[in-house]
Formats: sequence, C-alpha cells, structure tokens
Amino acid sequence: MSAAGRTAVVTGGGNGLGAAIAAHLVADGARVVLVGRRAGPLEATARHLGDAARAEVCDVADPDAVAALAQRLAGEEVSVLVNNAGIAGPVAPLTEIAPDEWDEVFAVNVRGVFLMCRAFLPGMVARGAGDVVNIASVSGKRPLVRRTPYCASKMAVIGLTSTLAFEVGEAGVRVNAVSPGPVEGDRMDRNFRLEAERTGGTSEDARAAFVGRAALGRMVTADEVGRAVLAVLGMPGLTGADLDLSGGMVA
Repeated sequence: MSAAGRTAVVTGGGNGLGAAIAAHLVADGARVVLVGRRAGPLEATARHLGDAARAEVCDVADPDAVAALAQRLAGEEVSVLVNNAGIAGPVAPLTEIAPDEWDEVFAVNVRGVFLMCRAFLPGMVARGAGDVVNIASVSGKRPLVRRTPYCASKMAVIGLTSTLAFEVGEAGVRVNAVSPGPVEGDRMDRNFRLEAERTGGTSEDARAAFVGRAALGRMVTADEVGRAVLAVLGMPGLTGADLDLSGGMVA
C-alpha cells in the first residue's frame, strides 16, 4: 500500500509537521487537502506543493466548521485522514492553569480528532478501506513537568486510536498513531527559552538536558515524521498501533 492515487486530508497542514507530512504524501502520489484555521499559511504551502494540493480553511474544534468541510469534500473519496492539528498550551504548574486554557488544548488536540474522524470515517467504512493516522506525542507517555494539559491530551489521542481501531477494523479501516518526540523547530526553541527563564540558565543548557533523555541524544525532524506517516500507510497489517518516533526517549 502507498499514498499514490489517494486523497488525503491533513489537519494543521499550513506549516510545521503538517506541511512536512503533506509534502511526503504528495511526493508519493497523493492528492492532499490542507486543513487549518489560517488561510495564508495553507495557501502558501499549497502553492509550494503544486497542483496536487489545495487549501481548506476549517477550525477542527468547531463541529459546524468540520461538517461544512465534509460537505465541501463530499465529491472526494477521502481515504487518508491525518489528524495533525494541535496546540502546545500553557507552560505552568497545573494549579496556575485556567480552565479555559485547559479546555482550549483539549478542544483542538482531542475534540478536533474526534470531529474529523466522525466526519470522514463513514465514507471509509462504506468503501471498506481507509487509513486514519493520529499525530500524538511522546509527551503522552512520559512526564513533562508544567505541561499537564498537553500531556493529558496526547495520552487521550493514543487511547482514542487504540479503541477506534477495533471499532472500524472489521470494515477494513486502519487507525494508527505516530508519537514524535521533540521536533526540531520554532516550537521547541520557544520551550527552551521559557525553561531557561524559569531556571535562570541558558537555552543551550535547557536543550542539552532535554535531548540527553533520548537514546540517540537528539531530537527528531519534521521530515522524519513525514516519512513515518508514509511508513504507517505502507504496512497493511498495522492498526491500533502507536509508532514511537522519539530517538529512544521512551525506550
């Protein structure tokens, strides 16, 4: 199996992991629908990827917006759904996190996955084939101090993945998760700066302490995550799995 000739929806597709995943899908021969809240990044990425990509603005946490997206794509045979949209949320002790901050993280990171699956799974089930790949995180499986909303939301995605795989497996639909470790890029650079401010150290010290937890002693790249999604699609017998891509951070 591969992505060739298939239509894939990638949420959070305007930049970062979403754009990298979309690029690999297009390179493998897929038609890709980039979904996100901001038109600018989506359209820029679509232009970069060429005629095989298009942009669709949609807030995945909004049931009405997701229903409208599904209606706009009713003529497409969406057979790959990559639930990548997510937010990092606050960096603070749990007792200092406001309820609306907690709710915002779960709205995007968990309810968004639920709503997108609810919208696009019926077509896959009816056709007897399809793939859902949920982008979780190694942070759903190991402690990350001062990041309770994010960690809890990603653990929820892993649980959703394993349960949903059994709900739709008999229909020939596969549901898997990819759990990246820390990914090189602006988000982690921001986290290192915040940690340095909290401890009085430097960003370089924060980075060294963080990557030192991984067996490979490094972070992963967005390109590696894109390749991992293709690898999942290429394994017909894989479902209900959580592919750890953390450089051995939870080995």
